[in-house]
Amino acid sequence: TITPLASIIGSGFLVLGPILDVSYGVYAPLMMALLCAGAYFFGSAIRFNIATIDQTKGKRPALREHLETAASWVLAFAYVISVAYYLNLFGAFGVSLTELDSKLHAKQLTSAVLLLILVVGWTRGFGALERMEQVTVGIKLAIISGLLFGLGVYFFGKAGSGELLLNPPTVTGWAAVTLAFGLIVTVQGFETSRYLGEHYDAQTRIRSMRIAQGLSTLIYMIYIGFMAYVFEPGTLSLDETAIIPMMEIVAPILPVLLVAAALSAQFSAALADTNGSGGLVEELTRRRVSPRLAYAILVTIGLILTWTVNIFQIIAYASRAFALYYAIQSLIAAIAAWQIPGRRFHAV
Repeated sequence: TITPLASIIGSGFLVLGPILDVSYGVYAPLMMALLCAGAYFFGSAIRFNIATIDQTKGKRPALREHLETAASWVLAFAYVISVAYYLNLFGAFGVSLTELDSKLHAKQLTSAVLLLILVVGWTRGFGALERMEQVTVGIKLAIISGLLFGLGVYFFGKAGSGELLLNPPTVTGWAAVTLAFGLIVTVQGFETSRYLGEHYDAQTRIRSMRIAQGLSTLIYMIYIGFMAYVFEPGTLSLDETAIIPMMEIVAPILPVLLVAAALSAQFSAALADTNGSGGLVEELTRRRVSPRLAYAILVTIGLILTWTVNIFQIIAYASRAFALYYAIQSLIAAIAAWQIPGRRFHAV
């Protein structure tokens, strides 16, 4: 459960609150609920595929196999974009509390970390760095717990004095719909259970994904519920580090803790997705492209994205890539439900 949960409650936690609060105002919790519901239904399609693969012992009709290959290529590409997304957040948060707080220095830090990952991946592999993930996940979840506690105290203080705010949305109509779809990447990560077959049986992976999505939904709903009604409209700037001044209002210690959580979370997530992308590309090319070469391609694309587009554009690109992956997985589930006698799709 920790593996998919750590993927879901990652960078999304850093950007979702300010984006939803500023854009949707009083309706922010509703949009959060819709995002989580959409992710859960995508997850149910992937869980269905896990079950059918287990039942057929991995031997599936050619059409489904071809679609699975296509989905894997899309996922490998989505990982490439998501690494750029994670490390651009790393760069922004890394300089946020220093005198070097600027877009230029954030991009320079992001580029340096991308090159560091390339050097380590090219020369030593990711075995040693992967072991850091368990520690960083623990730190991140502990800080998020403290953040929720601080927000809760602040929220109930405001509620007790009758100072809760019902801010109007600043984004409406079709723009509000497209923005919501552009945030899919902030609730993704549950699909990692699909690829743990070497270590866990199908039912364990299905249950782990369901529990992770349930817990992440609970955490996100509490988070957005506490945040949506306590900040004055117009006092927040909508950028990648907007959550820092928001938390400074709640408690002076929270920005420092938040930056520590951000750096550990983004670095570990970037390592995991870099490794995942390299492994997928090696498998899909039947070892014609080595993980080392895949890392080099990933870092090159990451550097291009870092210096040519902003973080919110990268989020939109990553969301599109993951949406395509989920669409293909949903199509595979629909075809399987149609082909398997007596089996119809249902959320598992």
